[in-house]
Amino acid sequence: MSSAPEQAAVADEPLAPPAAVRPGSPTPLGARYRTGPDGVAGTNFALWAGGAEAVEICLFDDDGHETRHPLTELTHEIWHGFLPGVRPGQRYGYRVHGRWDPWAGARWNPAKLLLDPYARAVDGDFDGGPGAAGPRPALPAELYGHVRDWPQQEIADTVRDDRDSAPYVPKGVVVGDDTCDGPGDDEWRDDRRPKTPWPDSVLYELHVRGFTMRHPGIPGHLRGTYAGLAHPAALEHLTRLGVTAVELLPVHQFAHEDHLVRRGLRNYWGYNSIGYFAPHAAYAATGTRGQQVGEFKRMVRALHDAGIEVILDVVYNHTAEAGELGPTLSLRGIDNRGYYRLQDDARRYADYTGCGNTLHVVQPHVLRLITDSLRYWVTEMGVDGFRFDLAAALARSMHDVDMLSPFLAVIAQDPVLRRVKLIAEPWDVGSGGYQVGAFPPLWTEWNDRYRDTVRDFWRGAQPDVRDLGYRLSGSSDLYAWGGRRPYASVNFITAHDGFTLRDLVTYEHKRNADNGEGNRDGTHDNRAWNCGAEGESDDPGINALRRRQLRNLLTTLLLSTGVPMLVAGDEMGRTQHGNNNAYCQDNPISWLDWSLLDDPRWRGLAELTARLIGLRRAHPVLRRRAFFSGRPRERGGLRDLAWFSAEGTEMAERDWYAPGATLGMYLSGNDISQRDAQGSRIVDDSFLAVLHAAEHPRSVTLPGPPWAQTYELLVDTGDEGPPPADTRYKAGTTLTVPGRSVLLFRAESG
Repeated sequence: MSSAPEQAAVADEPLAPPAAVRPGSPTPLGARYRTGPDGVAGTNFALWAGGAEAVEICLFDDDGHETRHPLTELTHEIWHGFLPGVRPGQRYGYRVHGRWDPWAGARWNPAKLLLDPYARAVDGDFDGGPGAAGPRPALPAELYGHVRDWPQQEIADTVRDDRDSAPYVPKGVVVGDDTCDGPGDDEWRDDRRPKTPWPDSVLYELHVRGFTMRHPGIPGHLRGTYAGLAHPAALEHLTRLGVTAVELLPVHQFAHEDHLVRRGLRNYWGYNSIGYFAPHAAYAATGTRGQQVGEFKRMVRALHDAGIEVILDVVYNHTAEAGELGPTLSLRGIDNRGYYRLQDDARRYADYTGCGNTLHVVQPHVLRLITDSLRYWVTEMGVDGFRFDLAAALARSMHDVDMLSPFLAVIAQDPVLRRVKLIAEPWDVGSGGYQVGAFPPLWTEWNDRYRDTVRDFWRGAQPDVRDLGYRLSGSSDLYAWGGRRPYASVNFITAHDGFTLRDLVTYEHKRNADNGEGNRDGTHDNRAWNCGAEGESDDPGINALRRRQLRNLLTTLLLSTGVPMLVAGDEMGRTQHGNNNAYCQDNPISWLDWSLLDDPRWRGLAELTARLIGLRRAHPVLRRRAFFSGRPRERGGLRDLAWFSAEGTEMAERDWYAPGATLGMYLSGNDISQRDAQGSRIVDDSFLAVLHAAEHPRSVTLPGPPWAQTYELLVDTGDEGPPPADTRYKAGTTLTVPGRSVLLFRAESG
């Protein structure tokens, strides 16, 4: 064992007599306030720490004074004990003893106070300390289990740091089941949730802090918080748009990376989790001694009352402890070998995430941690589903991605989790990690093939329209297997990472200098077109074209079969000024600028978005539950899906391969294969969408009978506003379609 000889050992703290700790129970894991068998109230502490030699539960008073209690009971590698008199609001952490042998993957260090993986609330942050008056120039060196600044960095992770980390780390908080000032369990019954069916869903990805920080209708003290998102002013925008679910960027407790703190930045997105049960404390307006739990529950209830589901973006693939040179905050110090995937050289971590470590989901206790967390957020916090960051990393068995992996198998049979919305980001950064279209039934997926195809079509980079046809109609080439449905495809054009929609038509090259990494971070493959000038322009023609392209992209997204996902602010022209990796920009670069809605041009874009969502909601033919067959439902009927050339004739095989940028898509409302709840046939209007991505206007002929007798124009993205009411054309009419535009018609037979 190596240790730094010049460092002081941890100061002795008062040690309570062992008799003060009663045996308690190994279940449930975490800190649970309850009444003991003799009627005395207290808290049961239980921690899985396989391989550890001893565990101490450490309690902290308001002055930071620490009292340690040894947990002497050990059941199936779970250390546990019951402490009478410990009540909700009590701050605590663990010290775990064991051998220091990094070459074998053993990194126990009792000098480091560890956050309980099951802590339901967290108080404090990882960059504070005695006398700290704000962010430090670096994370404290005491946070590291090894000597971070050891002169020989190649072996630094093998030299143990014996300094006490307790003054510099946040503490877990005991949370009482009945003291959260939030909804009771009955609030989360199925009959009280929105329960929007997948085909009817419209997702809206937002950041709790960024969505509310600049909203003029939200009181200042609530901005950036769960309470701010629950405020009527925030809800009003969501309901006016018509979205059915918010997909919240990570709200698990997370930490800020050292390299960001050194540059005066913070982790904004939150993909650096360290507490899988705790709502991120910095987003709480009411307090961090358990109050954040009740505040989060009230936010969920407010969204549910508005008919909006809550989906969490969750990061179970890695933690904030990074690689072997990262800090020791929780799992590494509890049982490094048990929680993380290690290489053959056990000093090193298997990194399928690009973040330094990967959770070892094959291990039963790790799988239990994840599924316990998921069930907690559903049953006790009220959420309606999850989007899994780098889900392919969770689906790996020993090395390869395996769709029969323990994680996917457990989810499929879990009576709680199999009933909620499950969205995979179907890739990771490891070999074989790209798995779009491969996840099993129950799962939907972020479809980046959709994103790339639609971007390429509207920037004029597609040689033909073959791929576009698949993407518009639900990506059957990816998902029509194993009982999957069109709603397995979550269609998106932008997401939190990458350009905003406005930046996609304003910049071709990223501008990430503010991130402090020499513009090396963020993708180079933006598939963007700046409409003739790089960056913001004073040219009225360029700006008009850019707004038209935004209308084209949003219209395409909301007319496509599958589940559309919007990113907060795209409907009002939000810009990050070309930054395509704003993960560390907790400032107006990332926050929504609500003043955009005062500009008629951007307000008109939001109105178009709401109109398209309303059209989608009103017409089942636009949100199909089954893939198109391309055949009539009955003799004499029309095909449920037909494709047309600009000449008004059905596409022949050769037309799909011919160079072109115009495509007509006909959706028959008389030939929907599904039935309603009473078993009756569903009949809807029929629609014709004409997508024309070429620069110059094009003559387009409207298909004649039997497809329609007349066509009513509903959307024309060539104009800033909606078309005049009752604008109709006879079948067979030849129209001039403006360059780069979408026309949507209702097809009328009478």
